[in-house]
Amino acid sequence: MNNKTVWNKYNKKQLTELEAFSTDYRTFISECKTERECTDYLVNDLENAGYQELGRVLAAGKKVKAGDKLYSVNKNKGILAFRIGKEPMENGMNILGAHIDSPRLDVKQNPLYEDGGLAYLDTHYYGGIKKYQWVTIPLAIHGVVVKKDLTTTIVNLGEEEDDPVFFISDLLIHLSQEQLEKKAAKVIEGEALDIIVGSKPAAKENTKNSAKADKEDADEKEAVKKSVLALLKEYYDMEEEDFLSAELEIVPAGKARDCGLDRSMIMGYGHDDRCCAYPSLRALLDAPVPARTACCILVDKEEIGSVGATGMTSFFFENTVAEILALMGKDSELTLRRCLSNSNMLSSDVSSAFDPTYAGSFDKKNVAYLGKGMVLCKFTGSRGKSGSNDADAEYIGKLRSVFDKDNVSIQLAELGKVDLGGGGTIAYILAKYGMNVIDCGVAVLNMHAPFEVISKADIYETYRGYLSFIKNM
Repeated sequence: MNNKTVWNKYNKKQLTELEAFSTDYRTFISECKTERECTDYLVNDLENAGYQELGRVLAAGKKVKAGDKLYSVNKNKGILAFRIGKEPMENGMNILGAHIDSPRLDVKQNPLYEDGGLAYLDTHYYGGIKKYQWVTIPLAIHGVVVKKDLTTTIVNLGEEEDDPVFFISDLLIHLSQEQLEKKAAKVIEGEALDIIVGSKPAAKENTKNSAKADKEDADEKEAVKKSVLALLKEYYDMEEEDFLSAELEIVPAGKARDCGLDRSMIMGYGHDDRCCAYPSLRALLDAPVPARTACCILVDKEEIGSVGATGMTSFFFENTVAEILALMGKDSELTLRRCLSNSNMLSSDVSSAFDPTYAGSFDKKNVAYLGKGMVLCKFTGSRGKSGSNDADAEYIGKLRSVFDKDNVSIQLAELGKVDLGGGGTIAYILAKYGMNVIDCGVAVLNMHAPFEVISKADIYETYRGYLSFIKNM
């Protein structure tokens, strides 16, 4: 089945909308490189659109009715947003669910050390990465430091033009014969992904006290570390022990950019899965009052199995739906179960785009292509569909009908050749409730690399598809 490019179907007005949407998205992923930053940014959008925080609604004892706009934040790392529909919620919701975490390097809790006149931060990589892709590129530090008195300092260093950046060193080619004989997975070891943060030692004090001078000589090997600690104190009022309660993420430095002479693509960090998260929330914000309640789920921890209190496997989603039903006077367990099982969901996640350079890794008949529209992935998993949600034919048929109403271009795809591996999403977790679920999103080149690439047409078409789903499903 040969899908046509979507570029040629747009009129002048739609092309203008496409560029405007792409510009807004490019700003979003440039400013939001962590799940906390995504949450803060998108909560601001929700507030500006008139959404009310659920906790405040509960405290005020308000009733919930059709048209109401509600949201709830999970530990500053995830969002649930609801537009209450005209039909009873027990009839089910139309759900868009994406994740806002991306592969990165996390700073360890006892990270700062000095070796060979260089100061380092020790890291532990997060999610599936090719480790060799992270060396010698400019890196930034994003995150928070929470002190014992519970004051929080936000760290964002390496993004502004006059900010310093950081890096992981690599062995020079002249001495790398042995390194290059290793398998790619071993060329750079996980414990070697430590970032260099300084090389200038703290200034020595002039002293005539011989005992003090001897001590300073003994401490000289830690002079660069001492200098870094002094800077952390100056800029962030941070002591070394404050690393114990810090969450600092190492991400590629720099803004997302238009890509290609024709500016048809966007290159940036974190398209997986923010290129689906952003249009999911935008679709919710832009939709009229729906017949069925519309819900947008933005979660953390998908890249490591959707675990923990901020991952999709937590009860945060289920508990929040129960709270909203209670505000409607429907607080029975059975009503909650009916609501969840009667729901429809698009698991808003990316798919691999066909790369002609590595054509042998794909089934050309069953792969997504850049510029050919929103991607539906009937199943993910690995090899024999292990660990997959497998959407049924009836649901896919209904979706095809829905998308046809708004002339949304779709393509059906798999992640790659059958026996090469695979991947997973949050789809199977929501499917446990018995609801209809399918993966649906944007095709990505360079997936999980520090800089990924998507088509502007695909993210715009995906936004159109998500909006059609909310209105027509």
